[in-house]
Amino acid sequence: MIFNYENKTLQVKVVYYGPAMSGKTTSIKSLFSYFKKEHSVKSIDSSVGRTLFFDFGVLQFKGIEWSLKLLIYSATGQDFYASTRPATLNGVDGLIFVVDSQIEYLEHNIRSWNELKTIFGSEFYKIPIVISLNKCDLLSINNLENNSFLSYIDFNRFKHISFKKTIAIEGKGVLDTFNELIKFLFPQLKINLSINN
Repeated sequence: MIFNYENKTLQVKVVYYGPAMSGKTTSIKSLFSYFKKEHSVKSIDSSVGRTLFFDFGVLQFKGIEWSLKLLIYSATGQDFYASTRPATLNGVDGLIFVVDSQIEYLEHNIRSWNELKTIFGSEFYKIPIVISLNKCDLLSINNLENNSFLSYIDFNRFKHISFKKTIAIEGKGVLDTFNELIKFLFPQLKINLSINN
């Protein structure tokens, strides 16, 4: 977090992380759409619409005295550009880990999760994380509640961690997931969700 005392602005970095095609870019665009800022998201895409390096956008919330400036990124999930991911994570304050809830993608989710653990080491467990169980509409309720990926996570080791069900392509659960992370980052802060233009 960066405190700018001159402008009374608190700057926070949030990164959406997860395997390729899990729904990171869709989640960010859906979030920004909620605040009517969908056109402010910048992406560097390949010719088939896959994120090459990262997506990026800024949301600003006005407080009574201070403003909150959220720098929101997504790390590319493509293995060819894996070397860019640590740079995207540099200085991160909170993570939204986007899981592809389809059973056949379990291995990809675990590999991506393990990569995060390797990058951060012991600091990993101190970072606020919300797991977005995306594409949950493609699973039966029983399969979702017993999601193998969640059983793989050692929740007790984390200071702040939770999960939310999302259908990013429909915008369902995306704002709840974002709000959950904000609560972790600022447990005592009341934020006015009116966006600065």
